Amino acid sequence: MHIDRFSEVSDRYKVIFLDSYGVLINHRGLIPGVVECIARLRAEGKHLRVLTNNAARSAQAASRRLVKYGLPGFPPEEIITSGATTRQFLQQKVRSGKVAYLGTAAAAEYIIGAGLEAIPVAEVDMSRIDDIKAIAFLDDEGYDLNTDVNRVINLLRQSQAPVVVANTDLLYPVTANDVALATGSIARLAEYVLGRQFVKFGKPAMQMFQLGLESVGRELTDVSLSDILMVGDTLHTDILGGNSFGIDTALVLSGNTRRESAATEIQSSGIFPDYVCASIGE
Repeated sequence: MHIDRFSEVSDRYKVIFLDSYGVLINHRGLIPGVVECIARLRAEGKHLRVLTNNAARSAQAASRRLVKYGLPGFPPEEIITSGATTRQFLQQKVRSGKVAYLGTAAAAEYIIGAGLEAIPVAEVDMSRIDDIKAIAFLDDEGYDLNTDVNRVINLLRQSQAPVVVANTDLLYPVTANDVALATGSIARLAEYVLGRQFVKFGKPAMQMFQLGLESVGRELTDVSLSDILMVGDTLHTDILGGNSFGIDTALVLSGNTRRESAATEIQSSGIFPDYVCASIGE
């Protein structure tokens, strides 16, 4: 497997879409060389956007978090979150009523809002299912993996309310070698056992890429898909999403995809990035 130098790859594009976790930061903190890389890209006049599947944080909170890690200079308007796309859907499709959710109260306040009443799945009155106008898988924390997952399955069996998945990630790293189940895994399990299809946001869904394109278009009026590179650490979200949207993709080996298994994962998944780089900092 050929490893490309990111500095040489990025020279070919006007616009760089960057995942956050695994590209800018990982379980150790800020990835080495990232500050210098971002400074170089900005000096070269590149248009940057962060596309993150972390639905629990607003763009403002995500911007502050990057500063906390030591990476200033990403204003909220340059950050596209899956929470923002989920919120937009709920505002348009579910204008009033209760939304039952799996996740943290902070995620629910940010994503649901807009006049809707957010209620944790654990507190749903199962004798009044008709009060629930939507069900949302929001965040990787804030619920009991056994009790509340079983409860949401039973809620879904009885309710025909629309179901939204704000974060489609299947796993998230907790150490250098270990991972934990993410919200997307719980939602996929529920889809399988119930034979239903939920409305999904975040990569690889198209909404975030389209919002990123529209955002850049306000600065670069003649932007085309061939001008954009998507950089991510996960084949089934970042790379699949970028490929499906029609933009070039670069897989970095500084996050979920490990160097020793990358070639096998690419071949077995059938998801082929245009480039493979060690990290954006090398």
